[in-house]
Amino acid sequence: MRWRWLNRIDHIELGQSAKGSMVFPADSPFFQDHFPGFPVVPGVLLLEAMAQLSGKLIGYTVRKARGDWPFPILSMANNVKFRKFVRPEELACFESTLLELREESAVVAVKTRVDGRVVAQAEEVFVFNAVPLASPEEADRLELLERAELARLWPGYPGD
Repeated sequence: MRWRWLNRIDHIELGQSAKGSMVFPADSPFFQDHFPGFPVVPGVLLLEAMAQLSGKLIGYTVRKARGDWPFPILSMANNVKFRKFVRPEELACFESTLLELREESAVVAVKTRVDGRVVAQAEEVFVFNAVPLASPEEADRLELLERAELARLWPGYPGD
């Protein structure tokens, strides 16, 4: 993934929840324009970071339950609230709780915390395999990428 908004995954409890984090470096280009003299992390990046964590929770849960990787894609964000600014170099801690898991979709409740305080929250809806993969080889290639990304982010990844 080119746009990585997670530094690490601290915990995944299959079918339940996940926690991860990110420090947005002060030299990130988006801080130049958002906002000059008062840099803050754009809310959409927090929403995407929470979605990336949720995607790993959903993907790994489904993989362990039914044997395939569903490649969850964020399709909706409901009840989005941004409560406080996230500044450069602050540790943003993300939480995802699985609310609903169906054959072709999932719903999660997500939060971002800084210093223990909720700074953003939403309900995110994901669909699976919105675009059919061209071949079994393509599915295998993408699964290898997902496994490698989990191993990179999650020190506790069992590697299965």
